[in-house]
Amino acid sequence: MKDRVEHSLVSRVLVLIYGVLSYFIGVAGLACIVMALIDFIPFGFLSSSESSNPILINITLVSAWGFIHTVMARDKFKQIVTKIIPEPAERPTYVLVAGITSILLIGLWQTVPGVIWAPTNSIVVALIWAIFVFGWIYLLAATFAINHFDLFGLRQVYLNFKNQPRPPLEFTKRLMYKTTRHPIQTGVLIGIWFLPNMTATKIILSIGFTVYIFIGLYFEEKDLIKDIGKPYQDYMQETGKLFPKIFK
Repeated sequence: MKDRVEHSLVSRVLVLIYGVLSYFIGVAGLACIVMALIDFIPFGFLSSSESSNPILINITLVSAWGFIHTVMARDKFKQIVTKIIPEPAERPTYVLVAGITSILLIGLWQTVPGVIWAPTNSIVVALIWAIFVFGWIYLLAATFAINHFDLFGLRQVYLNFKNQPRPPLEFTKRLMYKTTRHPIQTGVLIGIWFLPNMTATKIILSIGFTVYIFIGLYFEEKDLIKDIGKPYQDYMQETGKLFPKIFK
């Protein structure tokens, strides 16, 4: 009996450590994307040579990134992976893979020559920067408007460590979620398009992320309708997908 209790405690501690490390790696992946967009770190910092067809390489990279994220977010994948790892570690695993793949995405991204836009008017540049910063702050605020720690897997591993039950989160319509169903993705779209220096290198990433968001939301809303039912269908009628609905 004592051995089983000690084994359970060790298992819960390991899952907790795994969840915390996954959280920081996931945040590092997101930070890597943002820092590359603002030219704080270079694209392709893990690549030792330039490709003869950088556009094809970049499209392949962002497609693989989007495919992995979309598949791992599906209920069927979660059912499969929780047969291999403890259930509380499922969300941290998604966050971990998201962080690693994001770092690899930026690290292997190829430079494409060309500038799409680069305004020189200081007021325009300042306005674009302000909208860019707003987008990422809005994204962060949206994660806390639902449950930041559950979204990134920390709630799951903490309650597992405490050996306490984890009640499901209630479907809530709080703050920006009163008018918009997916404000996190709204923040991403703002953050990847409002750049004062949009190069050919960056715009492929922006287009790829935009395509991923719309494909991902298609499947996510199907899952939400299946899980929540009519309350979510009513919510869809009341709100906009990415921006507040003007005409109801």
